Parts: sequence; C-alpha cells; structure tokens
Amino acid sequence: MDSLSQAALGAALSLATMGRRTAAWKAVLIGAAAGTLPDLDALIDFGDPVSNMTFHRGDSHSLLWLTLIAPPLAWVVSRLPGEAANGRRWWLALWLALVTHPLLDLMTIYGTQMLRPFSGEPYGVGSLFIIDPLYTLPLLMGVAAGLGGGLRWNQVGLALSCMYIVWSVGAQAWVRGQAEDSLRAQGHQAPRLLVTPTPFNTLLWNVIALTENGHYLQGQRGLLDASGPMHFQRFARGSEWMPELAQHWHVQRIAWFSRGFWKLEREAEGVFVITDLRMGISPNHVFAFRVHQTATERASLPAPEAVGSRGDFRAAMAWLQRRVRGEPLPPPR
Repeated sequence: MDSLSQAALGAALSLATMGRRTAAWKAVLIGAAAGTLPDLDALIDFGDPVSNMTFHRGDSHSLLWLTLIAPPLAWVVSRLPGEAANGRRWWLALWLALVTHPLLDLMTIYGTQMLRPFSGEPYGVGSLFIIDPLYTLPLLMGVAAGLGGGLRWNQVGLALSCMYIVWSVGAQAWVRGQAEDSLRAQGHQAPRLLVTPTPFNTLLWNVIALTENGHYLQGQRGLLDASGPMHFQRFARGSEWMPELAQHWHVQRIAWFSRGFWKLEREAEGVFVITDLRMGISPNHVFAFRVHQTATERASLPAPEAVGSRGDFRAAMAWLQRRVRGEPLPPPR
C-alpha cells in the first residue's frame, strides 16, 4: 500500500495500544514512523530495474525480522522523557505497527516476501489497489479524532478499515466466480485467473486468464454491471520466445515474481520486452523491461531498461469513472 495508508495504520494502532498512557501526538508520530519504516528498502539500489522491483518488499518486510527489531526500537522510545514506565507497552505498539505493514501489503498484488528468511515467495492476495481512499480515510479520520481526545473514534476507524479489507476479499471472490462461469461457457477449461481491482476502488475489477494456447484474455467486471457473461479481449503472450530465454536471469526473475502472469515481445534480434501483467490494463502496464539476449549469467547481462507505461492518465480516469457505474466501455488503448 501507499506510504500514507501505512503511516495511518501505524499511527492508529499505536494510538489504540498506548491509549492515555502517553501523549496522543507522541503515539501518532512514533506509530506513523514505525508503520512506514519497512518501505525504506525502496531507497536501496539493487543494481538494475528488475532487481529493484523484485527485491523490494524483501527482508525489510519479513515478519521475523520486524518482530526482532521491535524490542530495541521500544527500548529507544522508552528512553524518551516520561516513557520509562511504558517500555512493554511501546514494545507491543511498535510490533503491531511494524508487522501490519507487510500484512497490509499482502492485500495488494505486487508480492510481499513476508516469510523471509525461510521462504522468498512473493505473496499477494490482490484484493486492494495500492491506493484506496475508502481504506485510508477511516484511519485518518479516526487518528484525527484521537488527537482531539476521541480515542474511541480511532478504534472505530480501525474497525472500518478492517471491514473494508474483508469486503474487498468478498468482492474479489464474487468476481472470480463470475469470470470462471463466463470462461467456462466460452469453452476455456480451468485457465489460470488473476482478479485485481482497478485503481482507487473495489467496485470494478480487472480479470486476466492465461489460456492453454499461449494467449491471455482480459476483461473487466463491475459490481454495478448488468447481469450477463463477461466479454474478454484476446492478446498474444509471446510464450513461444520463453525457451530461448530459459536461462536469462532477468526474464526468469520477472516470470517468477509475476507468478506466471507475464508476456514477452520480441523487438529485434536478441532484444525482448518482458511485462508483468498484474499491474495495469493491457496495453498499458507499469512494469515492463527491455532485455538483451547476450548472456545468461546475471553479472554479464546488460542492465535491463524500464519501459513500462501508465498510459494517458486523464483518459484512464475518464474511462474509470464511467466504467465503475456499469457502462460497458472498453479500456482506453
């Protein structure tokens, strides 16, 4: 999730945990800082755009490492004036602010390696977009009320934000069922499905299906859409090029990180673009990389180039506003 949401969650949890044991402003500031701390790994240069993407949300998002750094952070905070008696409470508050960061990130589709060092698997539920005002606003309003003395309203904000997450999972499951029914009716047997929300909402969802013939299908389903089967667009996936790149580190890294939802395009002899299909709506995807097929070992490969695109933002927002309301419009190209 975005930094504002993570800071708001950390602040709300810290304020709820500390209650009136310390000044509300202190609980909010320290909780917000702890809530954003894991994302400092975004400042690290891992060497190339593919590495920067796939090592983000790695060790800094490990539930184990975050649990282990909570006690020393609490010890530092307890050395502040007037906080000596609150050491154990700060331990709990900081632990909650830290570990809920990767748990909230887990709800997006990006991929969070929260089980390091035991597993580097990038987990992602994909029921929330990285920025969703309906998740963040209750937290911000609750924290604001808590700063004014209304601690119960802070708890209400936390409860509403949790309920919204539950809602998002339920909406995602419903859309998945709709997509499976439509694909089955169109003769596609058990394709791999990806169901993710479109920007800033959980009313309109993007569906990608990997078919058995080397293509992928893309369609959208809104909760306000008229009943009936889903309509899908068919796109080439370029899977025929993958055998040539089976030992290419950057290509295989994206193929792994995207959990198989990728496409390959050949631009020229020995030059390919690999795209992570999970973030964006074709043909516009945030994460796409131009790679050169000159060697297979990572150290000897030319650095990939980031060539992703968000498309025309105004056109996308105009489409989104109408499509959320149920108008059957194709996405802008």
